[in-house]
Amino acid sequence: MDSVVSDASAVSDADTASPAVTGIPAQPQAPEADLFQRDTTASATAEPDAEDGAQDWQLDHTRAPIATKIVVAGGFGVGKTTFVRAVSEITPLQTEALMTRASEETDDLTATPDKLTTTVAMDFGRITLDNDLVLYVFGTPGQQRFWFMWDDLVRGAIGAIVLADTRRLTDCFPALDYFESCGLPYIVAVNHFEGTELFEADDVREALTVPAHVPVVIMDARKRYSVVESLLAMVAHALEHTPE
Repeated sequence: MDSVVSDASAVSDADTASPAVTGIPAQPQAPEADLFQRDTTASATAEPDAEDGAQDWQLDHTRAPIATKIVVAGGFGVGKTTFVRAVSEITPLQTEALMTRASEETDDLTATPDKLTTTVAMDFGRITLDNDLVLYVFGTPGQQRFWFMWDDLVRGAIGAIVLADTRRLTDCFPALDYFESCGLPYIVAVNHFEGTELFEADDVREALTVPAHVPVVIMDARKRYSVVESLLAMVAHALEHTPE
């Protein structure tokens, strides 16, 4: 009986070893636990690959950037698409459609006779303001027939910028009323067009009867630095309004 047991043990031991190749002695296999230990140790000590031009916060996978949403609204042809295009660090998403004779009775082109297209859904762009602060900028359509989309575009926004044209200030009243009614923090940005009279911010505030706590800024939607200043004013106002 003892010889049978010893023979069985010898066979089982031989099975666990690697098969011998001619001229090369068989090598015993390493325990699975040791293999696992070596793999995990190697992966834990491996250094992440550095990316050219990447900042420290971008390589820190435990720290996600804060993404916030801002809406740009206002009347027809006031410069919302230009605003988003000027500031976006990515190719902006635009839903421009050619204007036709069907809109002649509803779209007033007196102030913008060269305008050939109009936004029919939204404009979208993105800008990084700080190491970990990213703004998503949504431009709303200006015509009344597209206002039904505003509720969806505004959902989740921290604030809004109402663009105004001093030649037709009444066009921005619907946007002002909308944001006042829904309680969303907003600022007024007067888009100064070339060849038009430049008014002071206080004069515009009085004409629009905007409350004293709402910032009013004069800007140029074609110039990136001017648009960035407007966005910073909006973020600062939103933080004062809802600091949490």
